[in-house]
Amino acid sequence: MQTYGLFFLVAVAIGGVAWVFLYPILSGERKTERRMASVARSEPMARPTRMAQKPRREQIEGTLKELEERQKKARRAPLSVRIAQAGLNWSKRRFILTSVALGILAFLIAVPMGVGLLSALAFAFAAGFGLPVWLLKFLKKRRESRFLDALPDAVDVIVRGIKAGLPLLDSLKLIAAESPEPVRSEFRSIIETQTVGIPLGEACLKLYERIPLPEANFFGIVVSIQQRAGGNLSEALGNLSRVLRDRKKMKGKIKAMSQEAKASAAIIGSLPILVLSLVYFTSPSYIELLWTDQLGRIMLGCSAIWMSTGIFVMRKMINFDF
Repeated sequence: MQTYGLFFLVAVAIGGVAWVFLYPILSGERKTERRMASVARSEPMARPTRMAQKPRREQIEGTLKELEERQKKARRAPLSVRIAQAGLNWSKRRFILTSVALGILAFLIAVPMGVGLLSALAFAFAAGFGLPVWLLKFLKKRRESRFLDALPDAVDVIVRGIKAGLPLLDSLKLIAAESPEPVRSEFRSIIETQTVGIPLGEACLKLYERIPLPEANFFGIVVSIQQRAGGNLSEALGNLSRVLRDRKKMKGKIKAMSQEAKASAAIIGSLPILVLSLVYFTSPSYIELLWTDQLGRIMLGCSAIWMSTGIFVMRKMINFDF
């Protein structure tokens, strides 16, 4: 009898637990309570328009994050890319051979002058490594400056073409045919890249790899986002054109305001060389000790290092990046 009673109590306990935890789920009472709570809460519901805009906003944010990751990976460009950015059609092998030839030529010129082996090696290193790198940077900056001068007009032409009913690709072809260099060749590269099957937005993003400028990056981002998420391209490019012209004006103002400091730095940096040259022409025996005596060479080298350090510091102070 006690066994039956214990069995009955255990069955009642199990039934009570099942009633408390399983019945609301099986009967749907919990769903009903949640629905009533959502109706009864005082906070407003999200608008349908906001819900419709959320996927597009998330898509744009994902695109921007992807572009930032690409830029971080492409910050240090290889030698072949830097040669292309300078506007040269040289191969990597030709550039290296030319650099080696310049180094050997500088060494052969410096040895008969009696400057010493270390000085000759320093001249060879400067001519074989420093001069080609400096030349690449100079040609790259000159090409980028020409690109910036012509880019706002090219964007305006694209805006007018889109407003007139032309497709974006036809407007780009118009730029590739009528704009000055290097805008013409860069937009021609965009069209050629798109012809082989790459989407137009991806082709415009590759412009930043050949012209590593914020303005080129802006153009690629605007076109890429419009191709992926849609939107008014003519309005976006019109705003971009205005931003480009404002940046150009700001750069001109900065250049004008810093011109006095640049002139002072140029005068201060050239004074030792001018004084050295004048003293050499007036009394050579007095100044020849700087490169004939060992102590004079050490003093000349230390002076060159300190002068170079001062010039670099002044250049860093008067160069403004924005």
